[in-house]
Amino acid sequence: MQNRTKTLVLAVAACLALNPVSAQFTDTTGKPVPATDTVHRAINWSTPVPNNAFPLKSFIIPAALISYGVTSLGYHSLKDLNNNIKEEIAIEHPHHSIRVDDYLQYAPALAVYGLNAAGIKGKHNFKDRTLLYGMSMLISNSAVFSIKKFSGEMRPDESDFNSFPSGHTANAFVAAEFMRQEYKDVSPWYGVAGYAVAATTGYLRMYNNKHWFSDVVAGAGVGIASTRLAYWLYPMLKRGLSKNKNLNTVVMPTYQDGAVGLGLIHKF
Repeated sequence: MQNRTKTLVLAVAACLALNPVSAQFTDTTGKPVPATDTVHRAINWSTPVPNNAFPLKSFIIPAALISYGVTSLGYHSLKDLNNNIKEEIAIEHPHHSIRVDDYLQYAPALAVYGLNAAGIKGKHNFKDRTLLYGMSMLISNSAVFSIKKFSGEMRPDESDFNSFPSGHTANAFVAAEFMRQEYKDVSPWYGVAGYAVAATTGYLRMYNNKHWFSDVVAGAGVGIASTRLAYWLYPMLKRGLSKNKNLNTVVMPTYQDGAVGLGLIHKF
């Protein structure tokens, strides 16, 4: 009896091995119907899992620059450093103010479009890079003018109380980081060139006696952080737009010169 039972068990096991069990149920006609959740599906284990984790390490340097600038507002040793740098520039390099920094702040961003037009393609197409640059500037200008309003730092030339942080420098470093992001896979020297132009813009703000050294440092941090934040946010925004094709416009709050408003990003 035991031998028969063992033989029967082995036979059933063999049948199961050759014919995998599929769950079934019976419909109203009595005809067996296989359950849909037993259908075999191929799984591609090589597909990478999307990683949208916040890139904290990439914000360490801009956060340090901003922290330095904020600390200088109430730390006398750093204020003395600001005055020493101002005197050194004024005494060793007597000069008249120049306006080239008003245009130089946008030079790296314009270079990105020029390079693409010349056939040296960057990371994104025209639409995507335009939205990325627009987002970066929107974030940066909102932050800069909000901080200016609440810091109330007098300019070195005593013209007003909008010294901290430097808006020109923030714009320049937005453009420099934008250029680096677009061309870092082509050559790191594009980023180096963009940052050299941005640093020159910051120096000219001190040269023209419009900003303290700490204003320029903080402005650089705001500009870099704003662009990196835009490059982190944009893929998620783009996926959201692609899921809902009716959602073509994104509205973000802005703050400039004491006026609260809305910024508009539209997908054409």
